[in-house]
Amino acid sequence: MTELSLHILDLIQNSIAAGAGMIHLTIIEDVSNDFLSIEIVDDGKGMDPQELKKSEDPFYTSRNTRKVGLGIPLFKQAAELCNGSFSIQSEIGIGTRVSASFSYSHVDRQPMGDITGVIGLLTNANPGLNIKYEHITNAGKYVFDTREVKEILEGMPLNDPNVTKFLKEMIFENLKKINVSL
Repeated sequence: MTELSLHILDLIQNSIAAGAGMIHLTIIEDVSNDFLSIEIVDDGKGMDPQELKKSEDPFYTSRNTRKVGLGIPLFKQAAELCNGSFSIQSEIGIGTRVSASFSYSHVDRQPMGDITGVIGLLTNANPGLNIKYEHITNAGKYVFDTREVKEILEGMPLNDPNVTKFLKEMIFENLKKINVSL
């Protein structure tokens, strides 16, 4: 994977496959302290300690469609290559938390990529899913929460083409206001 947004997409797809109804994505870009963190928390089925330990092994996957699971190991490697850290915690019936930090200015840090497109895609493809996305920079904070959007739309589906276009534009414009590189 060449962009952090693609790692995020892969990990959130894991959450969806695990039955998550709520996913909370937090990105902190603190350029002045040379720090970037990404955290994904879900309320999916969770993993037992053995499965959790295996999740970092690229030759393990819980999927039946392929024999390798590279998403978590590649995300961990991306963080560790940039003087960062990685952690994953999970509890059966509660959910999973994946966190990674990076040295923001590290030459090997992957670019954020199209985070607007990822959030738009996830919202469009999973209209019943609740996603809270927080992006914090030195210039401010932006929060996008599908629960609030659904309430405002009063039953209009999130995957309506006009809604999808509006949401992507709204996210893009708000991220520009807090100096997210797009």
